[in-house]
Amino acid sequence: MDKILRIDMGAPGGPKAIIGPLGPYAGMGGRGMTSMVVYEEVPADCHPLGPENKFVIAPGMVTGSAASTSGRISVGCKSPLTGGIKEANAGGQAGQVLARLGYAAIILEGAPAAGAMYKIVINAQGVNISDATAYKGLRNYALAEKISAEYGDKVAMISIGPAGEMRMAAASVAVTDREFRPARHAGRGGVGAVMGAKGVKVIVIDDAGMKMRKPKDPERFKAANKRFTQGLRQHPVTGEGLPTYGTNVLTNVVNEAGAYPAFNFSQGQYDEASQISGETFAELQTRRGGNPTHGCHRGCAIQCSGIYVDKDGNFLTKQPEYETVWSHGGNCGISDPDAICRLDFLDDDIGLDTIDMGAAIGVAMEAGIIPVGDAEGAIRLVDQEVGQGTPLGRILGGGAASTAKAFGLEHAPVVKGQAMPAYDPRAVKGVGVTYATSTMGADHTAGYAVATNLLKVGGDVDPLSAEGQIELSRNLQIATAALDATGFCLFIAFAILDQQETFDAMVEIINGMFDINLTGDDVVALGKKILSMEREFNKKAGLTAADDRLPRYFRREALTPHNVVFDITDEQLDSVYNW
Repeated sequence: MDKILRIDMGAPGGPKAIIGPLGPYAGMGGRGMTSMVVYEEVPADCHPLGPENKFVIAPGMVTGSAASTSGRISVGCKSPLTGGIKEANAGGQAGQVLARLGYAAIILEGAPAAGAMYKIVINAQGVNISDATAYKGLRNYALAEKISAEYGDKVAMISIGPAGEMRMAAASVAVTDREFRPARHAGRGGVGAVMGAKGVKVIVIDDAGMKMRKPKDPERFKAANKRFTQGLRQHPVTGEGLPTYGTNVLTNVVNEAGAYPAFNFSQGQYDEASQISGETFAELQTRRGGNPTHGCHRGCAIQCSGIYVDKDGNFLTKQPEYETVWSHGGNCGISDPDAICRLDFLDDDIGLDTIDMGAAIGVAMEAGIIPVGDAEGAIRLVDQEVGQGTPLGRILGGGAASTAKAFGLEHAPVVKGQAMPAYDPRAVKGVGVTYATSTMGADHTAGYAVATNLLKVGGDVDPLSAEGQIELSRNLQIATAALDATGFCLFIAFAILDQQETFDAMVEIINGMFDINLTGDDVVALGKKILSMEREFNKKAGLTAADDRLPRYFRREALTPHNVVFDITDEQLDSVYNW
């Protein structure tokens, strides 16, 4: 990947594409690339939906090669949800396809004429930009049908649904999977709204005629990749739990730990959790003829995705992630797997972050907009209100923070405007530190302390104690920032935290790819560099230490069954980035 594609969406006469060298961005990929471009080129005080913001798409450092489980793609910009820097990433095929075409990044700049909407096609012959007015208002699955009819289903697609066109702050960016379904999403932070503000409905990427990226030291790369893949398959989480049950294997685990934030974070357990557990979903999918074990992109050794079908065997959605099952399930008092899957499909189709949408509906239920547990009401809110852009739909489409504000509620489980995911920070205090201090707003993936707090991966830190949580979150945030730059899936962290040889093999894959000699210390340095850029951008954007806090009610209101509050002090939170 030796070139960057820049497209000025506001150029005289229409969008203009320029392909140039990497320049100062050489050696960066994924989150490292997106955050560095935003840090260097975007005025931190700009409006997120204005022409000064930039929308950056970047494959990981080893994406597009034979490296196992390395197909992630990052999307970056200034977030309309948090007001700070944002990186959201996704699986699917687009990262691999874009990397094989040689692009380290696509950067959308400027702003189009009012009402303009474009399609961008990238292939071995170059870049073509054309009018996409005919696609306006289409949901992602209908759009995929039109694109596959014209280009076939071997291409990859990056797109927005109506939520992105309407610039909702919970809008996601869809990426097609192996079956050309727009089911993988860069979900968090309103990145879809920024793509919509750039006037881009869809990007079609075709790598026909292009070969897989080749390592500079093939033997070193091949040997390391073999050891790495073996390590993933031997670990109980990446080799057994995730392939068998998907990420929803966590429902029973987190619920039993008393850390499952049911009914808008009002209690730590959900009595009907077993009805929506990973075990229940896997059994249901298998019985109906679906598939509980499936990779979202080619070359994945973990296979944590799945295909969920209805009672008649028809495709309903991809296997929902744990966070989605929680947000639309236990968080809202909904225990019907089919209703949860219908909501997951609608989120993907309309182009919405499932975490913020489920959290927004949970807030709306507390506000009395629909009854708690009303599955049909929740489906109606997403489909007919958010999907149609009604006034109520636009409030909900702005996420949990805007919903709570509109209806006068304190109980908005957000940090920097972004909804907390499926772990209550009072009962998993390490992830509470991550929620509070992450550059991205409340984000479990930014420093997944759940692994050590609950699963005892990479050590054992008591989830209910304040002791050790700052160091745990700090180290995981550093490691995650670096990992997000490589293109490897975050789920490899379970194996590399427990198995030194698997971590060493991962580093050796990178070394073999580029014929370099990175060490573990170099990986740490990369993570610190990325986080430092992100923190500095947020500071310039106006975020302060006061934004690195959980809502006060998490300190005041005890969570059952442990009757605990979040008791990490402000001084401790302010020390996370002291390295």
